[in-house]
Amino acid sequence: MLALADRLDTLNVLVGTTVRWCALVMVLLQFIIVLLRYVFGVSFIFLTESVLYLHGAVFMLGAGYTLLVDRHVRVDIFYARLSARGRAAVDVLGHLAFLAPAVGVLAWASWPSVWRAWAILEGPISVGGIPASFLLKSLIPAFCVLLLIQGLACLLRDLIRLRGGRGGEARS
Repeated sequence: MLALADRLDTLNVLVGTTVRWCALVMVLLQFIIVLLRYVFGVSFIFLTESVLYLHGAVFMLGAGYTLLVDRHVRVDIFYARLSARGRAAVDVLGHLAFLAPAVGVLAWASWPSVWRAWAILEGPISVGGIPASFLLKSLIPAFCVLLLIQGLACLLRDLIRLRGGRGGEARS
């Protein structure tokens, strides 16, 4: 099971290390937009939308990696005081009762919108913007898939810990 979890981690490691560069590009692009607007008095809608697309990509595609490196939001009031097996039990419950159903509902509810966007190759959000809103909407199912894959990898490790094994550590 640990080998399978490691193989599942590989996808989010690749996506996470790639997406982190999007954050740098986003900051540089935002700097250029501000410079163009306030120094030269010009503005381009497609540049502003580029920041929006990059922002969406960083958060939606980076969610699985965030779970992988255990940097997601967690309420640690009781969790931090638990033993390794206790934390594993809480995590198993969280993966099965909350993560998987929530991501499943999001995927199911968003699919018609994403499908329609692809069917018509939905255009820009604003006039003069990037003519690819269908790509932006595609981040939603990608988010769901990456988070479910990482959730499964974490679940496998937690099950190993529950059975008394070490479970290994997620790669970062």
